[in-house]
Amino acid sequence: MKNTVLQGKTALVTGASSGLGAEFARQLAGMGCHLILVARREDRLLAMKAEIEAAAKTRVHVMPADLGAPDAAAALHRQVKAAGLEVDVLVNNAGFGVYGEHMRIPWEREREMLMLDVVALMQLTKLFASDMLVRGSGYVLQLSSIAAYQPSPSYAAYAATKGAVLLFGEALNYELRKSGVGVTVLSPGVTATDFLKVAGQKASLYQRLLMMQAPEVVRIGLKAMLKRKPSVIAGRLNALIAWTTRFTPRRWTAAIAYRLMTID
Repeated sequence: MKNTVLQGKTALVTGASSGLGAEFARQLAGMGCHLILVARREDRLLAMKAEIEAAAKTRVHVMPADLGAPDAAAALHRQVKAAGLEVDVLVNNAGFGVYGEHMRIPWEREREMLMLDVVALMQLTKLFASDMLVRGSGYVLQLSSIAAYQPSPSYAAYAATKGAVLLFGEALNYELRKSGVGVTVLSPGVTATDFLKVAGQKASLYQRLLMMQAPEVVRIGLKAMLKRKPSVIAGRLNALIAWTTRFTPRRWTAAIAYRLMTID
């Protein structure tokens, strides 16, 4: 993506060791950003650092962290400060889903998802956006999902987390509208990453047909972020599907979502 707005700025990307996070890192580096890469797996972060530094003239800092752990978000913020770094772009990409009937999923796994997908995201936003407000500029990109637009049996808790991210991000974008700090929510549909494998689901026919590639999803998200849009859905068909839920009786939307997630 050719854009000089972020030239020389520093972007922090969570969940940067694979999937969308790794692609955000690549494209932000291509836009001239220096990077802070955060994820649990240090070996993969170091591999990303080597790849990006070989392809672009940018500085890459690696900060391994399990952001779902208590105080991890605050510890990361302190580490960034101690390194003398200022974050101009925060990409809250870290997260995962859990597939299955809610009552059968172990609470420990769902709690881990809630802590990462919602609590860590909101805390990181508060910490780093507060610094941006002092400087009067910055961007925050939150990763949601089209699951945020309807109840999703078999992904009940995950869809709820993404609904929270969507509403939180859109509200914060409005609150900060005169501050110079933009908050944008990106809602992808099914994307060719390890999401389904981690969630424990075999891709349904619907998911295989609508699957997008990570580079395209990331381009859509960064373009919307730079325009300071409150939210964007990746892909025209995904946007159409989300839009139609406004006119579908709510008692039907859960059944439709379930069929789409399970039909093969």
